[in-house]
This record gives sequence, C-alpha cells and structure tokens, in this order.
Amino acid sequence: MKRLLFAVLMIAAMAAAQATRSVWDGVYTNDQAKRGQEVYGKQCASCHGDDLSGGESAPPLTGAAFLANWTGLTVGDLFERTRVSMPQNDPGKLSRQQNADIIAFVLSMNRFPAGKGELEKDTDVLKQIRLDAEKKQ
Repeated sequence: MKRLLFAVLMIAAMAAAQATRSVWDGVYTNDQAKRGQEVYGKQCASCHGDDLSGGESAPPLTGAAFLANWTGLTVGDLFERTRVSMPQNDPGKLSRQQNADIIAFVLSMNRFPAGKGELEKDTDVLKQIRLDAEKKQ
C-alpha cells in the first residue's frame, strides 16, 4: 500500500513539475468565483464550513492546512478529487462546470488572483496549472 501511495505521489509531483502555469497567473474570473460561492454554499458549506475552515469530518479548503496538502500538485488534481468524491453524501452529483466554479471560489478564498479567463472544466487543461503556496519569482 505504501508503495502504491508513493508511486501516485511521484506521478502527481512529476505532473506538477511539467505544469506550465501557476494559480498565481490568474486562472479564474471573479464572476466564476461568485458562481462558485453560491454552489459552495448549497453543496459544500455544511461540511467544510461557511468560511471554508473545515469541520469534524471535512478538511479546511483555505489557509495553511489546505496549502500544505495541495502545494506541489495541480489544479487538475484538486478538480478530480472534488469531482469524484464530493459532495460526500452524493459523490459526482455536480457538473464539471459547477466543480470548476467551486474550485475558482476556493482559489479566490486562498487569495490567488483572478484573471481574464474562466477556469476550465477539462482535467487535462487543469493539470497544466500548478498549485503553488507562494508566487515564484
């Protein structure tokens, strides 16, 4: 089991290293984040908290703990994890667009800058965007 986990983490790290953009490049729009906030409120807040701080059975989606878990991976990794496992009471219920909008909201709440284009809903495209806790110079 440990070997499998190690292999998965290595593949994810290699994919992140090959990613060509970063969340610091403005990968979502403010309008998309607003849509995501609405869906988040209806589908996610009951477990992850209104302020994304987490709950008894759900991890935080903002702050140092969130960034520690996701830095070095890609937005595609976060998108797929969300898409296939959330909401917890009905995994896979949300559309790809709703998931992209929620991820945009999460990125906005983590103070990553908005840009001119919406966050894509295609996993392969999202795998090109690194989740970096700090902006690389």
